[in-house]
Amino acid sequence: MSGILRPTDQFHVGIVAEDYEATKQRLTDLFGFEWHDDMGGAADVRLPAGDTTIDFRCTYSRMSGTGPRLEIVRQVPGTLWEPTAGSGIHHFGYWSDDVAADTAALQRHGYEIEATRIGPDGRPFFAFLRSTAQTAFRIELVSRAAQPSLERAWS
Repeated sequence: MSGILRPTDQFHVGIVAEDYEATKQRLTDLFGFEWHDDMGGAADVRLPAGDTTIDFRCTYSRMSGTGPRLEIVRQVPGTLWEPTAGSGIHHFGYWSDDVAADTAALQRHGYEIEATRIGPDGRPFFAFLRSTAQTAFRIELVSRAAQPSLERAWS
C-alpha cells in the first residue's frame, strides 16, 4: 500500500503552545521528555492574506533511537500557529524531496495551503497544508535539504 507521503519520512508531531515553557515542563514531568535548545527567529512566510515576517520559535525533543520527535512551537497570535483545541496536536511533519510536488499532490486530495516559505534557491522550503475534512490532520512538508542541519542541531 502506498500513499502520498511515506511513514518513514514522518519526523515530528507538532504542538503549538500558548505557554511554551509550561508546556515543555508538563511534558517533561509527565513523560520524561528532554529538550534541545530553542531554535528559530524571524521567518518570511506567505500566508493566504499575503507575505509577512513572523517570529517563529520552537524546540524538539531529545531522543535515542529513531522515530518521530515532539516539536513544541511558541504560538504566533493571528496566524495558523495558535494552540489547537482537544489533543493539542497541531501538525504532522514530513521530510519532502520536492515540497512543491508533494504540496500539489496533497492539494489534489483536498488540502489547502496555509503557509509556505521559499528557500534561498527560490523553491518552497516548507509548506503547511490543512484539509477541510473533519478527520484530516494539518501537514507540514519540510525540504529534505534541512535534514542535515536539523540533525546537527539535535546531536
